[in-house]
Amino acid sequence: MALSPHSLPALSAALALSLLLAGCGGDSDEPAQPGTRATPDDTLTAEELAAEPTPSPKLGPELAWDDLIPADWRPDKLFEDYDIDNLDDDDPRADELMQKLETLWAEAPVVEALHGQRVRLPGFVVPLTTDATEIREFLLVPYFGACIHVPPPPANQTVYVVTTEDGAYHGELFDTVWVEGIMHIERVSNDLGEAGYRIDAVNVSPYEEDT
Repeated sequence: MALSPHSLPALSAALALSLLLAGCGGDSDEPAQPGTRATPDDTLTAEELAAEPTPSPKLGPELAWDDLIPADWRPDKLFEDYDIDNLDDDDPRADELMQKLETLWAEAPVVEALHGQRVRLPGFVVPLTTDATEIREFLLVPYFGACIHVPPPPANQTVYVVTTEDGAYHGELFDTVWVEGIMHIERVSNDLGEAGYRIDAVNVSPYEEDT
């Protein structure tokens, strides 16, 4: 998503960072709020998500969203030179901060070792086609409302998913799903967000049915 200082003021920049640092997951009915954790099921924490039943080995490693972030990437360092609590939206430094955040999010580094692995990852569906119910391409994101109601995640927290021709997902915006397939390191730009990964999906299944 192409952001501007007008579409995402300084305080919203802080929200974007807090969502990333809080981890993945959300309330399935409302957009995530500052300081809260968004999880596919509002009764599950990130720790509980990680404790979900392990798939059989043929499905490949089950990933958490933190696994997509290089260990040495520190986006919070961007805010060291800014006093967010006392930064007004009409302050020129707010525009400066927003531009830096936009660049940081788009250029977020990925974990190269994931390239070519068969993986399994839970998340929220953001279709690339308006009003689609048979969804062959979508963004998989870690928190409810991403790219639509709240700021988009960084590129290393956004996955572009492509299904097979006969394996399209039949569902709606912000459905919670498991995606299984081959992970690729690939930068994909879309009006809704910047993805740093692509998964060629062999299976997309509703999250709540995976118990």
